[in-house]
Amino acid sequence: MTSTKPLNEYSITEAARALRAHECTVRELWDACMTAAQARNAELNAYLELFAPDEDAITAAQKRIDTEGEAAPALCGIPLAIKDNILIKGQIASASSKMLANYEASYDATVIEKLKAAGALFLGRVNMDEFAMGSSTEHSAYGPSRNPHDPSRVPGGSSGGSASAVAANMAIAALGTDTGGSIRQPAAHCGLVGLKPTYGAVSRYGAIALGSSLDQIGPLTKTVADTKVLFDTLRGQDERDSTTTSEGFYASRTQGNTLRIGVPRSFIEGVDADVKTAFEETLTRLEAAGHTLVDIELPTSTYALPVYYVIMPAEASTNLSRYDGIRYGLAKRGATLLDDYIESKTEGFGSETQRRILLGTFVLSSGYIDAYYRKAEAARNVLRAEYGTAFESCDVIAFPTTPSPAFKFGEKTNDPVAMYLEDIFTVTANLTGMPAISVPMGMVKREESTLPIGIHFTAAHGEEETLFKIGAAVTGEALY
Repeated sequence: MTSTKPLNEYSITEAARALRAHECTVRELWDACMTAAQARNAELNAYLELFAPDEDAITAAQKRIDTEGEAAPALCGIPLAIKDNILIKGQIASASSKMLANYEASYDATVIEKLKAAGALFLGRVNMDEFAMGSSTEHSAYGPSRNPHDPSRVPGGSSGGSASAVAANMAIAALGTDTGGSIRQPAAHCGLVGLKPTYGAVSRYGAIALGSSLDQIGPLTKTVADTKVLFDTLRGQDERDSTTTSEGFYASRTQGNTLRIGVPRSFIEGVDADVKTAFEETLTRLEAAGHTLVDIELPTSTYALPVYYVIMPAEASTNLSRYDGIRYGLAKRGATLLDDYIESKTEGFGSETQRRILLGTFVLSSGYIDAYYRKAEAARNVLRAEYGTAFESCDVIAFPTTPSPAFKFGEKTNDPVAMYLEDIFTVTANLTGMPAISVPMGMVKREESTLPIGIHFTAAHGEEETLFKIGAAVTGEALY
């Protein structure tokens, strides 16, 4: 049956069906998304650059669908938005920083290779917090992206441009990166589904690094089914990324359609009252559908945020040390070599990036590494063990994705700690390496705006299928 909604509003699965039913062509789908992007991007600043159509790729995708029909990959001919820290050969990848403003990628990231092999198309590169450091895109060197539900509010971050593009129907889906919640938090603020895969599930080769033990590439989509399509395409071992895991790792231990949902109620005090109400109502609906609620305790989770803000800056300081104006990055010349370094880094990095580099350098310095960094790593191991114990009595653990809906621009920029608290429910999945998903759980009112909020589920390593099950239970989708 032909849909009456505009093509750019389709999900991946809807667009794939329409293409195979000859209800639209690949070019028509591309043009619909590009037209929407050109119409709204000046307002939302989701895209830093819209790409010219790759006529050869569009033609090849159409031919493949016409020839292979249902056997063609679901992503064939689907226009996607790509976060500006994921390398596409021949395109700028700036990580939204002046430091890399003119860097043209000389190779494709592994995820881009896989998407090209599946026939996907790339609409452009989307905005982000500089080097993925932030929760609002207010730290982009090219200005913030805006939330399509209320342009006076943030879309979340650091993958805010990805979320804004998909929520405004300027792309069918997008890729982001998640270091402490940077896919899931903007997904919640924009009413989307966002997945942080198990650490090692998706290759990081070709992604500009922030925290190497924390980063993961993942999808932002309109449906859980779309998230599954992208994850199944992207996952897998990569000889260029020694942290990736084999296909056999993803054998779900959960059976049947009903799950045990762990709820750490003592940890969710302090969230906005209407967010907490929506969270409890969502749990009640899941329980009525046959799922079991299990009260659990995660006492070390209260320390997850400070642990994260020791480990992440330490890794960022190490990863970003290469951008010195001599080997890589913006090059400014002063009277001395020291002046070269100072001027290049001062002009190349924004204030939040400088803050985190300094903090990371401090916690790694002689005399402080034992007091801060090594204690944080020890606490991280305790967190892993604590979650492992919790998963003996439950299949997933539920939180609100964020304590509140999207906030207004400028509300938290002068208070870094308040901004960091945005990630309080999401950082643990990155510290432990476990997969986590955010799915929409309703809307709340703020002044004259109606804003989306999300519910967040964490599962054991390799249990993405379990997350898709519980996510579909919330959204009412039929995945299989």
